[in-house]
Amino acid sequence: MWFGLKLCCHKCTTHLLCQKPGRMDSIIGSVGRVANVKVRNDDDLNDRVNHLYTTGILIIFTVVVSARQYVGDPIRCWCPAQFTGAHVDYTNNICWISNTYYIPMEDALPQSTSKRQENELTYYQWVPIMLLIQALMFYIPCIIWRLLNGQSGINVDRIVSLASDAQYEAPEIRIRTIKYVVRHIDRCLDNQRESRHRCCVTLRHILSAKLSLLCGRRYGNYLVATYLAMKILYISNAIGQLFMLNAFLGTDYNLYGFQVMEKLIEGKDWSESRRFPRVTMCDFDIRQMTNKHHYSVQCVLPINLFNEKIYIFLWFWLVFVSIVTFYSFMAWLWHMIFPSSRIHYIRKFLKVMDRIGSGPDKKLATRFTMEYLRHDGVFTLKLVGKNSSDIVVAEIISGLWDLYRSKKSIQIRNTTSLASNGHDSDGEDV
Repeated sequence: MWFGLKLCCHKCTTHLLCQKPGRMDSIIGSVGRVANVKVRNDDDLNDRVNHLYTTGILIIFTVVVSARQYVGDPIRCWCPAQFTGAHVDYTNNICWISNTYYIPMEDALPQSTSKRQENELTYYQWVPIMLLIQALMFYIPCIIWRLLNGQSGINVDRIVSLASDAQYEAPEIRIRTIKYVVRHIDRCLDNQRESRHRCCVTLRHILSAKLSLLCGRRYGNYLVATYLAMKILYISNAIGQLFMLNAFLGTDYNLYGFQVMEKLIEGKDWSESRRFPRVTMCDFDIRQMTNKHHYSVQCVLPINLFNEKIYIFLWFWLVFVSIVTFYSFMAWLWHMIFPSSRIHYIRKFLKVMDRIGSGPDKKLATRFTMEYLRHDGVFTLKLVGKNSSDIVVAEIISGLWDLYRSKKSIQIRNTTSLASNGHDSDGEDV
Protein backbone atom coordinates (compact mmCIF):
# COMPACT_ATOMS: atom_id res chain seq x y z
CA MET A 1 0.00 0.00 0.00
CA TRP A 2 2.78 2.41 0.92
CA PHE A 3 4.59 1.53 -2.33
CA GLY A 4 1.40 2.21 -4.34
CA LEU A 5 0.86 5.55 -2.61
CA LYS A 6 4.46 6.53 -3.24
CA LEU A 7 4.19 5.52 -6.90
CA CYS A 8 0.96 7.53 -7.25
CA CYS A 9 2.58 10.62 -5.73
CA HIS A 10 5.56 10.21 -8.05
CA LYS A 11 3.22 10.04 -11.08
CA CYS A 12 1.31 13.15 -9.97
CA THR A 13 4.54 15.08 -9.42
CA THR A 14 5.84 14.00 -12.81
CA HIS A 15 2.56 15.04 -14.45
CA LEU A 16 2.73 18.49 -12.86
CA LEU A 17 6.36 18.94 -13.82
CA CYS A 18 5.51 17.97 -17.38
CA GLN A 19 2.68 20.48 -17.49
CA LYS A 20 4.68 23.40 -16.08
CA PRO A 21 7.10 23.76 -19.02
CA GLY A 22 4.16 23.87 -21.41
CA ARG A 23 2.44 26.53 -19.35
CA MET A 24 5.67 28.52 -19.01
CA ASP A 25 6.26 28.24 -22.75
CA SER A 26 2.80 29.60 -23.45
CA ILE A 27 3.31 32.48 -21.00
CA ILE A 28 6.74 33.33 -22.40
CA GLY A 29 5.37 33.05 -25.92
CA SER A 30 2.54 35.45 -25.09
CA VAL A 31 4.99 37.94 -23.60
CA GLY A 32 7.19 37.57 -26.66
CA ARG A 33 4.28 38.24 -28.99
CA VAL A 34 3.40 41.36 -27.05
CA ALA A 35 7.03 42.52 -27.09
CA ASN A 36 7.24 41.98 -30.84
CA VAL A 37 4.20 44.13 -31.62
CA LYS A 38 5.12 46.25 -34.62
CA VAL A 39 5.53 49.93 -33.84
CA ARG A 40 4.00 52.17 -36.49
CA ASN A 41 6.20 54.71 -38.21
CA ASP A 42 3.66 57.40 -39.04
CA ASP A 43 4.91 59.87 -36.40
CA ASP A 44 8.15 61.15 -34.90
CA LEU A 45 10.06 60.38 -31.69
CA ASN A 46 8.31 63.11 -29.73
CA ASP A 47 4.90 61.63 -30.55
CA ARG A 48 6.09 58.23 -29.36
CA VAL A 49 7.26 59.83 -26.10
CA ASN A 50 3.62 60.82 -25.60
CA HIS A 51 1.60 57.82 -26.74
CA LEU A 52 4.11 54.98 -26.25
CA TYR A 53 6.64 55.74 -23.51
CA THR A 54 4.37 57.82 -21.27
CA THR A 55 1.56 55.31 -21.61
CA GLY A 56 3.96 52.49 -20.73
CA ILE A 57 5.25 54.36 -17.67
CA LEU A 58 1.73 55.01 -16.42
CA ILE A 59 0.73 51.36 -16.86
CA ILE A 60 3.83 50.24 -14.93
CA PHE A 61 2.91 52.63 -12.11
CA THR A 62 -0.63 51.23 -12.15
CA VAL A 63 0.70 47.71 -11.70
CA VAL A 64 2.99 48.79 -8.84
CA VAL A 65 0.27 50.63 -6.94
CA SER A 66 -2.34 47.91 -7.57
CA ALA A 67 0.01 45.20 -6.33
CA ARG A 68 0.62 47.18 -3.16
CA GLN A 69 -3.11 47.70 -2.62
CA TYR A 70 -4.39 44.22 -3.35
CA VAL A 71 -1.43 42.05 -2.33
CA GLY A 72 -0.01 43.87 0.70
CA ASP A 73 -1.62 45.99 3.39
CA PRO A 74 -2.40 49.44 1.98
CA ILE A 75 -3.52 50.68 5.42
CA ARG A 76 -2.89 49.62 9.02
CA CYS A 77 -4.76 51.21 11.91
CA TRP A 78 -3.78 51.32 15.59
CA CYS A 79 -6.86 49.95 17.31
CA PRO A 80 -7.88 49.96 21.02
CA ALA A 81 -6.70 47.02 23.11
CA GLN A 82 -10.20 45.56 23.49
CA PHE A 83 -10.58 45.09 19.72
CA THR A 84 -10.56 41.49 18.55
CA GLY A 85 -9.10 40.33 15.24
CA ALA A 86 -12.48 40.85 13.55
CA HIS A 87 -12.63 44.38 14.94
CA VAL A 88 -9.14 45.15 13.61
CA ASP A 89 -10.02 43.85 10.13
CA TYR A 90 -13.22 45.89 10.14
CA THR A 91 -11.32 49.01 11.21
CA ASN A 92 -8.73 48.61 8.47
CA ASN A 93 -11.42 48.06 5.84
CA ILE A 94 -13.72 50.89 6.91
CA CYS A 95 -10.82 53.34 7.12
CA TRP A 96 -9.63 52.27 3.67
CA ILE A 97 -12.93 52.68 1.87
CA SER A 98 -13.84 55.85 3.77
CA ASN A 99 -11.61 58.92 3.59
CA THR A 100 -9.04 59.45 6.31
CA TYR A 101 -7.86 62.92 7.21
CA TYR A 102 -4.48 64.41 8.03
CA ILE A 103 -3.70 66.53 11.09
CA PRO A 104 -0.02 67.22 11.89
CA MET A 105 1.25 65.63 15.11
CA GLU A 106 2.02 69.02 16.66
CA ASP A 107 -1.58 70.20 16.12
CA ALA A 108 -4.53 69.25 18.32
CA LEU A 109 -7.38 67.29 16.76
CA PRO A 110 -10.26 69.65 15.94
CA GLN A 111 -13.52 68.87 17.67
CA SER A 112 -15.64 70.00 14.75
CA THR A 113 -16.46 67.34 12.17
CA SER A 114 -16.41 69.93 9.37
CA LYS A 115 -12.84 70.92 10.26
CA ARG A 116 -11.75 67.30 10.01
CA GLN A 117 -13.51 66.86 6.67
CA GLU A 118 -11.60 69.83 5.27
CA ASN A 119 -8.39 67.81 5.66
CA GLU A 120 -9.71 64.55 4.19
CA LEU A 121 -7.64 62.53 1.75
CA THR A 122 -9.94 61.45 -1.05
CA TYR A 123 -7.51 60.14 -3.66
CA TYR A 124 -5.53 57.14 -2.42
CA GLN A 125 -8.21 54.52 -3.22
CA TRP A 126 -8.51 55.74 -6.82
CA VAL A 127 -4.85 56.15 -7.80
CA PRO A 128 -4.71 53.02 -10.06
CA ILE A 129 -7.87 54.06 -11.92
CA MET A 130 -6.59 57.62 -12.36
CA LEU A 131 -3.27 56.33 -13.72
CA LEU A 132 -5.13 54.21 -16.28
CA ILE A 133 -7.25 57.22 -17.28
CA GLN A 134 -4.07 59.25 -17.74
CA ALA A 135 -2.58 56.52 -19.92
CA LEU A 136 -5.74 56.47 -22.06
CA MET A 137 -5.68 60.25 -22.41
CA PHE A 138 -2.11 60.11 -23.72
CA TYR A 139 -3.09 57.49 -26.28
CA ILE A 140 -6.29 59.13 -27.58
CA PRO A 141 -4.50 61.71 -29.83
CA CYS A 142 -2.56 58.85 -31.45
CA ILE A 143 -5.81 56.97 -32.15
CA ILE A 144 -7.34 60.10 -33.71
CA TRP A 145 -4.25 60.66 -35.88
CA ARG A 146 -4.23 57.08 -37.17
CA LEU A 147 -7.95 57.19 -37.93
CA LEU A 148 -7.68 60.45 -39.86
CA ASN A 149 -4.39 60.07 -41.74
CA GLY A 150 -5.73 57.04 -43.60
CA GLN A 151 -8.24 59.32 -45.32
CA SER A 152 -5.54 61.51 -46.87
CA GLY A 153 -4.86 59.19 -49.81
CA ILE A 154 -1.22 58.76 -48.66
CA ASN A 155 -0.31 55.59 -46.77
CA VAL A 156 2.23 57.26 -44.50
CA ASP A 157 2.94 54.21 -42.37
CA ARG A 158 3.60 52.01 -45.42
CA ILE A 159 5.91 54.57 -47.07
CA VAL A 160 7.91 55.31 -43.94
CA SER A 161 8.19 51.62 -42.99
CA LEU A 162 9.53 50.65 -46.42
CA ALA A 163 11.97 53.56 -46.46
CA SER A 164 13.13 52.76 -42.94
CA ASP A 165 13.72 49.09 -43.79
CA ALA A 166 15.51 49.96 -47.04
CA GLN A 167 18.54 51.40 -45.26
CA TYR A 168 19.40 47.95 -43.88
CA GLU A 169 18.79 45.95 -47.08
CA ALA A 170 21.27 44.70 -49.68
CA PRO A 171 22.02 47.17 -52.53
CA GLU A 172 19.82 45.38 -55.10
CA ILE A 173 16.85 45.13 -52.74
CA ARG A 174 17.44 48.68 -51.57
CA ILE A 175 17.27 50.05 -55.13
CA ARG A 176 14.04 48.15 -55.85
CA THR A 177 12.49 49.34 -52.59
CA ILE A 178 13.38 52.98 -53.27
CA LYS A 179 11.90 52.75 -56.77
CA TYR A 180 8.72 51.22 -55.35
CA VAL A 181 8.46 53.97 -52.72
CA VAL A 182 8.94 56.65 -55.42
CA ARG A 183 6.17 55.18 -57.60
CA HIS A 184 3.90 54.78 -54.58
CA ILE A 185 4.36 58.40 -53.48
CA ASP A 186 3.81 59.59 -57.05
CA ARG A 187 0.51 57.70 -57.30
CA CYS A 188 -0.60 59.00 -53.89
CA LEU A 189 0.19 62.59 -54.84
CA ASP A 190 -1.66 62.25 -58.14
CA ASN A 191 -4.64 60.80 -56.30
CA GLN A 192 -4.85 63.95 -54.17
CA ARG A 193 -5.03 66.41 -57.05
CA GLU A 194 -8.14 68.32 -58.06
CA SER A 195 -9.29 67.22 -61.50
CA ARG A 196 -11.32 70.38 -62.20
CA HIS A 197 -9.62 73.48 -63.64
CA ARG A 198 -11.72 76.50 -62.81
CA CYS A 199 -10.81 79.97 -61.61
CA CYS A 200 -12.06 79.45 -58.05
CA VAL A 201 -10.24 76.11 -57.81
CA THR A 202 -6.97 77.73 -58.89
CA LEU A 203 -7.46 80.54 -56.40
CA ARG A 204 -8.09 78.09 -53.56
CA HIS A 205 -4.95 76.15 -54.42
CA ILE A 206 -2.91 79.36 -54.38
CA LEU A 207 -4.32 80.28 -50.97
CA SER A 208 -3.55 76.82 -49.58
CA ALA A 209 -0.04 76.53 -51.08
CA LYS A 210 1.24 80.06 -50.50
CA LEU A 211 -0.62 81.18 -47.38
CA SER A 212 -1.83 77.87 -45.86
CA LEU A 213 -5.27 79.41 -45.36
CA LEU A 214 -7.28 76.46 -46.67
CA CYS A 215 -6.91 72.85 -45.58
CA GLY A 216 -8.09 69.68 -47.24
CA ARG A 217 -7.09 66.60 -49.14
CA ARG A 218 -7.42 68.28 -52.57
CA TYR A 219 -5.26 71.17 -51.43
CA GLY A 220 -2.38 68.86 -50.54
CA ASN A 221 -2.18 69.89 -46.87
CA TYR A 222 -4.65 67.53 -45.17
CA LEU A 223 -1.93 65.48 -43.47
CA VAL A 224 -0.08 68.56 -42.21
CA ALA A 225 -3.22 70.12 -40.74
CA THR A 226 -4.22 66.86 -39.04
CA TYR A 227 -0.73 66.28 -37.70
CA LEU A 228 -0.43 69.77 -36.24
CA ALA A 229 -3.88 69.37 -34.65
CA MET A 230 -2.64 66.12 -33.07
CA LYS A 231 0.39 67.99 -31.68
CA ILE A 232 -1.95 70.56 -30.13
CA LEU A 233 -3.91 67.72 -28.51
CA TYR A 234 -0.70 66.29 -27.02
CA ILE A 235 0.31 69.68 -25.62
CA SER A 236 -3.16 70.34 -24.20
CA ASN A 237 -3.24 66.86 -22.68
CA ALA A 238 0.16 67.13 -20.95
CA ILE A 239 -0.55 70.59 -19.51
CA GLY A 240 -4.16 69.76 -18.69
CA GLN A 241 -3.15 66.68 -16.72
CA LEU A 242 -1.17 68.87 -14.30
CA PHE A 243 -4.37 70.74 -13.44
CA MET A 244 -6.45 67.55 -13.49
CA LEU A 245 -4.12 66.00 -10.90
CA ASN A 246 -4.33 69.22 -8.91
CA ALA A 247 -8.09 68.71 -8.64
CA PHE A 248 -7.74 64.97 -8.03
CA LEU A 249 -5.20 65.23 -5.22
CA GLY A 250 -6.92 68.24 -3.66
CA THR A 251 -3.67 70.21 -3.30
CA ASP A 252 -1.56 72.68 -5.27
CA TYR A 253 -0.07 69.90 -7.35
CA ASN A 254 0.79 72.18 -10.27
CA LEU A 255 3.36 73.84 -7.94
CA TYR A 256 4.62 70.60 -6.39
CA GLY A 257 7.81 70.31 -8.44
CA PHE A 258 8.83 73.92 -7.75
CA GLN A 259 8.40 73.37 -4.01
CA VAL A 260 10.48 70.18 -4.11
CA MET A 261 13.27 71.96 -6.00
CA GLU A 262 13.14 74.84 -3.52
CA LYS A 263 13.54 72.43 -0.61
CA LEU A 264 16.41 70.64 -2.35
CA ILE A 265 18.19 73.94 -2.96
CA GLU A 266 17.70 74.98 0.66
CA GLY A 267 18.81 71.56 1.90
CA LYS A 268 15.49 70.77 3.60
CA ASP A 269 13.86 67.35 3.82
CA TRP A 270 11.25 66.80 1.09
CA SER A 271 10.72 63.05 1.54
CA GLU A 272 7.35 63.59 3.25
CA SER A 273 4.80 66.24 2.45
CA ARG A 274 1.29 67.22 3.49
CA ARG A 275 0.07 66.03 0.10
CA PHE A 276 1.01 62.39 0.75
CA PRO A 277 0.94 61.87 4.53
CA ARG A 278 1.84 58.44 5.81
CA VAL A 279 0.13 58.77 9.22
CA THR A 280 -3.52 59.86 9.17
CA MET A 281 -6.60 59.78 11.36
CA CYS A 282 -9.85 57.89 10.81
CA ASP A 283 -13.28 58.33 12.43
CA PHE A 284 -15.95 55.63 12.37
CA ASP A 285 -18.94 54.42 14.36
CA ILE A 286 -19.79 50.91 15.55
CA ARG A 287 -23.42 50.15 16.31
CA GLN A 288 -24.10 47.65 19.10
CA MET A 289 -27.77 47.00 19.69
CA THR A 290 -29.14 50.42 20.70
CA ASN A 291 -25.75 51.95 21.41
CA LYS A 292 -23.46 53.63 18.92
CA HIS A 293 -19.77 53.91 19.75
CA HIS A 294 -17.58 56.50 18.06
CA TYR A 295 -13.87 55.80 17.54
CA SER A 296 -10.97 57.90 16.28
CA VAL A 297 -7.94 55.80 15.39
CA GLN A 298 -4.54 56.56 13.96
CA CYS A 299 -3.67 54.80 10.69
CA VAL A 300 -0.57 54.25 8.61
CA LEU A 301 -0.81 54.57 4.80
CA PRO A 302 2.21 52.71 3.36
CA ILE A 303 0.71 53.20 -0.10
CA ASN A 304 1.49 56.92 0.12
CA LEU A 305 5.18 56.07 0.19
CA PHE A 306 4.75 54.91 -3.43
CA ASN A 307 2.22 57.58 -4.38
CA GLU A 308 4.56 60.35 -3.32
CA LYS A 309 7.46 59.12 -5.48
CA ILE A 310 5.16 58.36 -8.41
CA TYR A 311 3.55 61.78 -8.48
CA ILE A 312 6.75 63.74 -8.02
CA PHE A 313 8.18 61.84 -11.00
CA LEU A 314 4.98 62.45 -12.98
CA TRP A 315 5.18 66.20 -12.28
CA PHE A 316 8.65 66.49 -13.79
CA TRP A 317 7.76 64.07 -16.61
CA LEU A 318 4.62 65.99 -17.57
CA VAL A 319 6.56 69.26 -17.60
CA PHE A 320 9.28 67.65 -19.73
CA VAL A 321 6.74 66.19 -22.18
CA SER A 322 4.93 69.54 -22.43
CA ILE A 323 8.15 71.40 -23.26
CA VAL A 324 9.47 68.96 -25.87
CA THR A 325 6.04 68.59 -27.48
CA PHE A 326 5.63 72.36 -27.73
CA TYR A 327 9.12 72.65 -29.26
CA SER A 328 8.29 69.89 -31.74
CA PHE A 329 5.03 71.60 -32.66
CA MET A 330 6.76 74.93 -33.31
CA ALA A 331 9.47 73.22 -35.41
CA TRP A 332 6.90 71.41 -37.58
CA LEU A 333 4.82 74.58 -37.86
CA TRP A 334 7.84 76.57 -39.05
CA HIS A 335 8.96 73.98 -41.60
CA MET A 336 5.52 73.21 -43.01
CA ILE A 337 3.69 76.55 -43.02
CA PHE A 338 6.34 78.75 -44.64
CA PRO A 339 7.02 77.93 -48.31
CA SER A 340 10.68 79.04 -48.17
CA SER A 341 11.45 76.41 -45.53
CA ARG A 342 9.91 73.61 -47.61
CA ILE A 343 11.72 74.77 -50.78
CA HIS A 344 15.05 74.96 -48.95
CA TYR A 345 14.52 71.45 -47.55
CA ILE A 346 13.94 69.92 -51.01
CA ARG A 347 16.70 71.90 -52.74
CA LYS A 348 19.19 70.78 -50.12
CA PHE A 349 18.74 67.11 -51.01
CA LEU A 350 18.62 67.79 -54.75
CA LYS A 351 21.98 69.54 -54.49
CA VAL A 352 23.41 66.65 -52.50
CA MET A 353 22.37 64.26 -55.29
CA ASP A 354 23.67 66.65 -58.03
CA ARG A 355 20.22 66.99 -59.57
CA ILE A 356 20.05 70.79 -59.90
CA GLY A 357 22.42 73.55 -60.79
CA SER A 358 21.42 77.19 -60.97
CA GLY A 359 18.93 79.35 -62.83
CA PRO A 360 16.11 77.36 -64.48
CA ASP A 361 16.74 74.32 -62.28
CA LYS A 362 16.08 76.32 -59.13
CA LYS A 363 12.81 77.65 -60.51
CA LEU A 364 11.80 74.15 -61.55
CA ALA A 365 12.71 72.88 -58.07
CA THR A 366 10.40 75.51 -56.61
CA ARG A 367 7.53 74.33 -58.82
CA PHE A 368 8.45 70.73 -57.97
CA THR A 369 8.03 71.55 -54.26
CA MET A 370 4.99 73.80 -54.43
CA GLU A 371 2.94 72.19 -57.20
CA TYR A 372 4.00 68.54 -57.25
CA LEU A 373 4.96 67.60 -53.67
CA ARG A 374 2.92 70.28 -51.89
CA HIS A 375 2.56 70.25 -48.10
CA ASP A 376 1.72 66.57 -47.67
CA GLY A 377 4.50 65.34 -49.94
CA VAL A 378 7.16 67.32 -48.09
CA PHE A 379 5.63 66.25 -44.77
CA THR A 380 5.84 62.57 -45.76
CA LEU A 381 9.49 62.99 -46.79
CA LYS A 382 10.31 64.69 -43.49
CA LEU A 383 8.71 61.80 -41.61
CA VAL A 384 10.86 59.40 -43.65
CA GLY A 385 13.90 61.40 -42.52
CA LYS A 386 12.76 61.29 -38.88
CA ASN A 387 12.47 57.50 -38.97
CA SER A 388 15.34 56.49 -41.28
CA SER A 389 18.24 58.59 -42.58
CA ASP A 390 18.94 61.58 -44.81
CA ILE A 391 20.51 59.30 -47.43
CA VAL A 392 17.22 57.47 -47.94
CA VAL A 393 15.35 60.79 -48.15
CA ALA A 394 17.84 62.10 -50.73
CA GLU A 395 17.42 58.99 -52.89
CA ILE A 396 13.61 59.21 -52.75
CA ILE A 397 13.61 62.93 -53.58
CA SER A 398 16.00 62.42 -56.49
CA GLY A 399 13.76 59.61 -57.80
CA LEU A 400 10.67 61.83 -57.54
CA TRP A 401 12.61 64.66 -59.22
CA ASP A 402 13.57 62.47 -62.17
CA LEU A 403 9.99 61.27 -62.49
CA TYR A 404 8.69 64.84 -62.32
CA ARG A 405 11.10 66.06 -65.00
CA SER A 406 10.21 63.17 -67.30
CA LYS A 407 6.52 64.03 -66.90
CA LYS A 408 7.26 67.67 -67.65
CA SER A 409 9.23 66.78 -70.79
CA ILE A 410 6.41 64.54 -72.03
CA GLN A 411 3.90 67.31 -71.33
CA ILE A 412 6.02 69.84 -73.25
CA ARG A 413 6.37 67.48 -76.23
CA ASN A 414 2.64 66.83 -76.27
CA THR A 415 1.91 70.55 -76.10
CA THR A 416 4.36 71.23 -78.92
CA SER A 417 2.92 68.49 -81.11
CA LEU A 418 -0.61 69.73 -80.52
CA ALA A 419 0.42 73.26 -81.38
CA SER A 420 2.15 72.14 -84.61
CA ASN A 421 -0.81 69.98 -85.60
CA GLY A 422 -3.15 72.86 -85.01
CA HIS A 423 -0.95 75.12 -87.13
CA ASP A 424 -0.86 72.58 -89.99
CA SER A 425 -4.61 72.09 -89.94
CA ASP A 426 -5.15 75.82 -90.09
CA GLY A 427 -2.87 75.98 -93.12
CA GLU A 428 -4.76 73.23 -94.90
CA ASP A 429 -8.08 74.96 -94.30
CA VAL A 430 -6.71 78.12 -95.78
